[in-house]
Formats: sequence, C-alpha cells, structure tokens
Amino acid sequence: MRGKRTAAVFVFLCLKTLAAGALPAPFAGMAGAWSGEGRVDMSNGQSERIRCRARYDVGGGGTLLRQYLRCASASYDFDVQSTVTYRDGTISGTWSESTRNINGQVTGVVRSGHILARVDAGTFEASLTVTTSGNSQRVSIVPQGTDVRDVAVALRRQ
Repeated sequence: MRGKRTAAVFVFLCLKTLAAGALPAPFAGMAGAWSGEGRVDMSNGQSERIRCRARYDVGGGGTLLRQYLRCASASYDFDVQSTVTYRDGTISGTWSESTRNINGQVTGVVRSGHILARVDAGTFEASLTVTTSGNSQRVSIVPQGTDVRDVAVALRRQ
C-alpha cells in the first residue's frame, strides 16, 4: 500500500511560500484516472448531485501536473484543464475552462498533503482545496460572484 499522497491542481490561492517541510515531489502519487461524485450548491439554495472524471499526467519527477477535469450535474457542467508546477512549497500555472471559454492563472501552496490554490481568470475567481490520501481525493471549489456557491467532490483512483 502506498503512503499518504499529496495532490495539487489546477488549481487555485495566492499564498506565501511554504517554509521548512516542503515536499520535493507533491504530485508523484496522483498520476492516472480518477472518478467520483459529490454536490454542487447553488446561490439560490438548491443543491444537485454532480459526477466528475479527472486525469492527472505527472512529470518532472513529481513537480509538474497536467490536470483534465470534467464534471456535470443536471443543470451545471464544467471542463477544466490546468498545468501547474511545484517549486519551494508553491504551485503556479495556467488554467482554462472550455465550456465558458475562460482562461487564467493558478497559484497556491502545498501544506501537509493539501493543495490550497486560487484561480484568477479576470471575470472568474475561485478558491480550491485538494486533499489526496492513497486512492481517495477530495476536491472543494468555491467560486466568487457566480450562481454556484460551492462544489464538493470525492474522487477515487480507477
């Protein structure tokens, strides 16, 4: 059984550089296909089940991550691609959402197996938390200024 794995994404939060204890290859255990479900909570109080599929391509000895994430509910869907690199406790890279034709930057930190990130795409901003442990992963996305309040998904490696 593999030990605890750290994860990162696309994903999203302009935070300070991690000091001591930064991991040399935080994406090493993420490669492969993942799928699962969760919920999307709308600003109007409605909630829907959402299903997601993800694929992570890892390179650079575990310091480069390419993510492909597709999620859909009854009335909401998104298709995200991101490429992030890890260095000295921080992540940075690019992010795009193809169904809405939005592109932006991803920045964040890795802390104790958690990715805390921020996406800034001009008219769209969101915070993201990704926690990976073994073959399980939890993803939380909190957009600002949209009809979606938050998205919470549990994924399992396929």
